[in-house]
Amino acid sequence: MRKWALAGMLYVTIVIVGFQAYDKWFADEKDTAQAGMQDMGEMKDSKNKKNKDSMDSMNSMDDMEEAHNGKITEAGSHEEKGSHGHGGDSSHSDGSQVNAFVYNDENNIKIILKDKAGNPIDNLEVNHEKILHLIMVDEQLQKYYHVHPERTGKGEFTIGNPLPAGYYKAFIDIKPTSYAYEVEPIPFVVGTPKMDGHGHTLVPDTTFTKTVDGETVTMNFNSFKAGETVKLSFDLDRTNLTPYLGAMGHVVILDEYGKKFLHVHPSNETDTIFETTFDKPGIYKIWAEFQHNGKVRAFPFVIEVTE
Repeated sequence: MRKWALAGMLYVTIVIVGFQAYDKWFADEKDTAQAGMQDMGEMKDSKNKKNKDSMDSMNSMDDMEEAHNGKITEAGSHEEKGSHGHGGDSSHSDGSQVNAFVYNDENNIKIILKDKAGNPIDNLEVNHEKILHLIMVDEQLQKYYHVHPERTGKGEFTIGNPLPAGYYKAFIDIKPTSYAYEVEPIPFVVGTPKMDGHGHTLVPDTTFTKTVDGETVTMNFNSFKAGETVKLSFDLDRTNLTPYLGAMGHVVILDEYGKKFLHVHPSNETDTIFETTFDKPGIYKIWAEFQHNGKVRAFPFVIEVTE
């Protein structure tokens, strides 16, 4: 009986110890599993954070690229703007170191030349007997004036106003001794013009013989192709032809928009032959100036330059 009692106690003890061991093992496994799950969660959070940071970085790069592209587009775009008023200037030119201003009233037209710092520019080379040539045209390129204002101060030139009321563009042809300069159109207005004169379209001439004040001139040419040397020669009465501004003639050319300006002189001192090049195809107007008996006449021609 005593043996059975001892055996029963031993059995109970083994069962209790077994349950305790099992419970400890299960708890350890549970803790391990929970720790593993926590580690996996942390790894997942870390990965998600990295992905988020990566996406944020990519988005940031995209935003920077879009902003950069926007800046390039804005800076790269260019729109020429002109405004009408009693004065104008060509200070928008990036290639020119000279700011040219035009002021006018009923009596006078005044030219002001300044450098980028606002200092007057007064050192100009003589160019065909004059230090400043002022060419003015109306917006329809029907009226043409080639005049020579007198110096009235440092960087200042003045001439009487010969223009009727209207919208005009001025081209100041000079050669500064120490500054880069490009001739550009300077829009300005005289008086109170009517608004119905805008929108005139130039039509290329079909004949190249023109008569002005009784004098007749015929223009000959080898071609009108862009990028090629174009030779212009003029047949005219040479009996009373005299040099004008140091040459036997002058040719001024504008594109149909009044933006591109060319002032061409003869190839030599005795002939009325001129050579130039047109960069782009389009419609152009030519004024050929010749002096007969002391009177200068401008003969207008409209041409089409092709590819």
